Amino acid sequence: EKHAWVDSFLGSITVCDREGLIIEMNPASEQAFADDGGLGLLGTDVLDCHPEPSRTKLSQMMATQQANIYISERAGQKKLVCQVPWYEDGVYAGFVELMVKLPQDMPHFIRD
Repeated sequence: EKHAWVDSFLGSITVCDREGLIIEMNPASEQAFADDGGLGLLGTDVLDCHPEPSRTKLSQMMATQQANIYISERAGQKKLVCQVPWYEDGVYAGFVELMVKLPQDMPHFIRD
């Protein structure tokens, strides 16, 4: 069941199942990956979307259910990338990738 917030979320949401098949893409994900096929990527292997060494890293992450969170920058635009496992009834079900554009002047608060 798809929820309305997924379609209006400003970042991209891409979901694969435990076998690595892409099963969900929100409109921002479709747009982000338009040059690679957009919604045509549904049902394809997420590993085929990644060149080495990213492909091997993602394969290992999926095998060990380990998250990968980082900031990427291209053409001066920074993005927060969160690749995290998801679970259904406590059982590993695949990975979710969230990508959110970060503002150039993003505040950083240290609250300890």
